Amino acid sequence: MTARQAAGTVRALADGTEIPILGLGVWQVRDGRTCEDAVRWALEAGYRHVDTAQYYRNEGSVGRAVRDSGLPRDEVFVTTKFDPGRRDPAAELERSLDSMGLDFVDLYLVHWPGGGPTRAWNGMQRALERGLTRSIGVSNYSATDIETLLGVADSLPTVNQIQFSPFEYRRALKDTCERLGVAVQAYSPLGTGQHLRNPTVTTIADRLERTPAQILIRWSLQRGLIALPKSSHRDRIASNADVFDFDLSDDDMTSLDALDRTNWTNRSLEHPWW
Repeated sequence: MTARQAAGTVRALADGTEIPILGLGVWQVRDGRTCEDAVRWALEAGYRHVDTAQYYRNEGSVGRAVRDSGLPRDEVFVTTKFDPGRRDPAAELERSLDSMGLDFVDLYLVHWPGGGPTRAWNGMQRALERGLTRSIGVSNYSATDIETLLGVADSLPTVNQIQFSPFEYRRALKDTCERLGVAVQAYSPLGTGQHLRNPTVTTIADRLERTPAQILIRWSLQRGLIALPKSSHRDRIASNADVFDFDLSDDDMTSLDALDRTNWTNRSLEHPWW
């Protein structure tokens, strides 16, 4: 299987929507040519999943790159996120779609539990009912937040997108999500580059003749996560997709697991900003 084929490997969410298990994250990717190029290069390398947000201020660039790619719309999975500092998720998604030049997104997330974990959910459900998105979910929700939301939701969240890597191995949160049928997406699986120089990671990478980034992404995939590495460099974007033709051994996985600094927490972040 080539990187071009494998980057489109999918799993089914609880509502039946299929999501590619590797995606390009564009947090902190500058709007305009930089973002458009990153998305274009990713799609050329075989990615079929792009993750943006209102808060990133680059939705328009993502939409242009998707439209200009020549790929059928139903072959590219697009995620965006509702900024809880705004009022109505359904109205805000209409604004996002207008900016992107798209008729719908595949996944719409509450970016963080601002105002409480249930505050935005009625509006998220309206967006789903109106066909503005195929699936809805959340981001930066703790285990308690997820359980609280499930107590009132008519349409259940399909995804919780959280900071996750061997260094942020939020095992209790992951276990809760999986028990409740909520898929876990890993943002910052490379630690915004900070994890790439860790001796354990580099030793495994050298032995397997892989890059440190590939080791960290592969760990995420083998832990059953949907990985969203970010890059705006063409060669790194392509390299990050080349992770489907090798496996980490049980010993390698155990060594990487031991890098956790969260004590296997059920929290989404150690220091929430909201």
